[in-house]
Amino acid sequence: MNMSQSSNDTFPTAMHIAAYTAVVEQLIPELGAMRRVLTEKKEKYWRMVKIGRTHLQDATPLTLGQEISGWESMMAHAKTFISQSSDHLLELAIGGTAVGTGLNATADFGDRVAKHLEADTGYPFRSASNKFYALTSHSELSFVHGAVRALAADLMKIANDVRFLASGPRSGIGELTIPANEPGSSIMPGKVNPTQCEALTMVAAQVMGNDTTINVAASQGNFELNVYKPVIIYNFLQSVRLLADGMRSFRVHCLEGLEANEAVMQELVDRSLMLVTALNPHIGYEKAAKIAKTAFAEDLSLKEAAIRSGFVTAEQFDTWIDPLKMTNLEG
Repeated sequence: MNMSQSSNDTFPTAMHIAAYTAVVEQLIPELGAMRRVLTEKKEKYWRMVKIGRTHLQDATPLTLGQEISGWESMMAHAKTFISQSSDHLLELAIGGTAVGTGLNATADFGDRVAKHLEADTGYPFRSASNKFYALTSHSELSFVHGAVRALAADLMKIANDVRFLASGPRSGIGELTIPANEPGSSIMPGKVNPTQCEALTMVAAQVMGNDTTINVAASQGNFELNVYKPVIIYNFLQSVRLLADGMRSFRVHCLEGLEANEAVMQELVDRSLMLVTALNPHIGYEKAAKIAKTAFAEDLSLKEAAIRSGFVTAEQFDTWIDPLKMTNLEG
C-alpha cells in the first residue's frame, strides 16, 4: 500500500509539525501573557526610585520600573528570537523517502503533502528544498531550541532577581513582597518561601540540560540518516511544555501579586554611598571617592561626610544629589 513514504522522511516531518505547533500554541502565548504583566508592573513603578546593584554591590539609582523594563524587554526579545527561528521548522522532509533521493515518490509529492498540512493546520508548511539535508541534519531543531534555551536563561535571571529582591523580609534585601502561596515553611510559621521562583529556575536548569542533549544528538547518526530523532524531539517538546507551564505558574502565582516595598527602597537609597557619583562632575572622582570612603569608615551619612570634607556645601549637596534625576528618567 505504501509507495511514497519512508519512516526516514515521515518521522522528521512529524517532528517539525509537532515542534512548530508546540512553540506557536504553547510557548508564544505565555511569552505574550508574561510580557503584559511585566508591562503593567513597569508602568506602575516607573518613578519609584531604588538603588541599583552591580557585582552584588551598591550602584547608582534607577527606578523599579526601569529595572522591570529590562525583564519586559527580555520577553519581547525572546518572542522575536523564537518566532523568527521557528520559521525554519516549516520546512518538511516529506518526499525524500529513504535516503533523500525521493525514490518511489512523485516529484511533487512533498509539495502536495505540505499543502494538505497547511490546509489542516493553518500553518504554512513547505517541502524542504534539499531532502538529503532534511534527513541527515536536525540543525533547525537545534537552532530553535537554542532560542528556547536563551529564554530559559532570561527566566532564570528574572526568577533569581525576584527572589533575592524579596529576600528577608527583615534580614535580606526586602525591596519586593511576593505572594504567600503556602502557609509557612514545614517548621517555621509565617515564613514565605519563593517557591515559584525556585520552580521556574529548576525548569530553566532542565531546559539547559535538554539543550545539551539536543546538540549532542544533532551531531550524531551516520551518512544519510540521523537516527537520534526520538531523543531530539522528546527533549524539545519537554522544554516547550515545561517552560510554558512554568511561566504560567510563575505569572499567576508570583508575578501578578508582586508588590514593591517603597519604604525599604527609600531607606536603602538614602543610605547608599554610591549617590556620591553625582558629585563627580562638580568636584572630581578623587574627592568624591574620599567622601564615600570617609562616610563608610566613620559611619556617617553621605551628606555629613561631604560637608565635613569641605569640598561641598549643604546647599550644593542638596542640589547635586537628586536620586530621581540620577535615573535619567526624562532623558
